[in-house]
Amino acid sequence: MSPHDSTTCTAFDGHRLLASGPLDEVALAARQALDAGAQGPLLVLDDASSLPVEIDFRGTPKEMLARLRRTTAAPTPTAARGPGRPKLGVTAREVTLLPRHWDWLGQQPGGASATLRRLVEDAKRSSGAKERARLSGESADRFMRVMAGDLPGYEEASRAFWRGQRSVFARCIKTWPQDVRDHLQRLATIAWDEQADVR
Repeated sequence: MSPHDSTTCTAFDGHRLLASGPLDEVALAARQALDAGAQGPLLVLDDASSLPVEIDFRGTPKEMLARLRRTTAAPTPTAARGPGRPKLGVTAREVTLLPRHWDWLGQQPGGASATLRRLVEDAKRSSGAKERARLSGESADRFMRVMAGDLPGYEEASRAFWRGQRSVFARCIKTWPQDVRDHLQRLATIAWDEQADVR
């Protein structure tokens, strides 16, 4: 499976939801909207980050999808020169430590490399929930700023979101366009749930 198959996105024509789902499907829906004279602005946003997804809509739908697949495919690893294990995807890089750090690493079972890998994996596990909470909060905030930054009550809604004041937040956004409101509510709920898991 290539990255474009697993990326989920949402497309908006102005404040109107066009499609939500796998990138290929959303890109085709956005293309159809453009061909039908969408008023715009037309935005395709990555669901995880709310960052815009750049799509080159030129040519036929088939050509557009082929380009999209090429631009979102994982880069092909290049062969590393020198130390490392390129067949395993391991590349040698420089790590600068103090002598006492090297001494400690040298005394660990499995040696310095195995110990460093273990420390990195442990750190990733322990900080995973905090990182997910941070990223989901940033995604909701980014979507709100892009899609609703000029709507009435935006500032108060933003403050309520970051304070976790769900009822105040719902009140602030209740007059916003329904598609924007529904998508934002979903993103906000994910962010609040992720933050609750950290506590």
